[in-house]
Amino acid sequence: MAEQAASSEGIPVGISACLKGEQVRYNGGHKRSRYCLEVLQDRFDFEPFCPELEAGLGVPRDPIRLVGLQGEEPRVQGTRDPSLDVTEELDKVSTAFADSHRHLRGFILMKGSPSCGLERVKVYHPNGMPSHADSGAFVRALRRHFPELPLEEEARMNDPVLRENFITRVYAFDDWKRRVEADPSYHALLQFHSRQKYLLMAHHVEAYRELGRYLAESSKLPLEEAMAHYLQRFMAALGRPATRKTHANALMHVLGYLKEAVDGETRQDLLAAIEDYRLGRVHLVVPIRLLNHYVKRHGSDYIREQTYLDPHPYELGLRNTI
Repeated sequence: MAEQAASSEGIPVGISACLKGEQVRYNGGHKRSRYCLEVLQDRFDFEPFCPELEAGLGVPRDPIRLVGLQGEEPRVQGTRDPSLDVTEELDKVSTAFADSHRHLRGFILMKGSPSCGLERVKVYHPNGMPSHADSGAFVRALRRHFPELPLEEEARMNDPVLRENFITRVYAFDDWKRRVEADPSYHALLQFHSRQKYLLMAHHVEAYRELGRYLAESSKLPLEEAMAHYLQRFMAALGRPATRKTHANALMHVLGYLKEAVDGETRQDLLAAIEDYRLGRVHLVVPIRLLNHYVKRHGSDYIREQTYLDPHPYELGLRNTI
């Protein structure tokens, strides 16, 4: 089955240092994540980073916050002392991090942080009143300089759909890094798309069609340009969580490769499992396990290689809850 799920040891993933248990918060504390350190650490090689510490702010330190008006890039200033402004320094260290950590496959962030918050971080009006919400300064820099990198907040991974989506993106990006970026060629690009087709379909059917058309003409483009466009669109598409409806559509396409190989009763059992999933009666693991059983015995090499059937280690149980 899918090779990327088998090569899961030591995938390099960044993490906010406080989530790793390091005492780097403004008050000298930490926010150690049990899920990251007791579950994901068996699969990921975590690389901790605290942009505030790197920017020269000590521990303990004056807390900082985002300040600005709607539609403007917020500045990062001291909560108690507005004359403390670390906007430029934070941008400098964040940009340097993005440039020097292209090997990462993802980054797990601290919720609500003015530097590491993914979204809904409070931005204050210069008069001190709450204004609106934005992303943290470090996150904005990562999106500018490393837009394909999967990002997620540790707290949001309490949601089974968001948790599975993030880890799926990490493994897909790892596949790209190891099997396309490490030895670039048009053939490697086409092979990547071939094995990721149904994963892409489950997340964004329009992107699935668009990228198929794009690759049909990609040999006319410089390889670097073709790879950059494909990766940006592919990772953006995977960033949209799949739904029961889109999963059911992908499952039906996989089933289509078995219709001549299984008997009518087996086909009806598989159809029933997919429909039960679509209607919310069972979790995704049920039709996936059934399909995998028959794909291993009767499927073509093409369908066996689909990462959709095995996008991350089964032991994580990610599809047992969605």
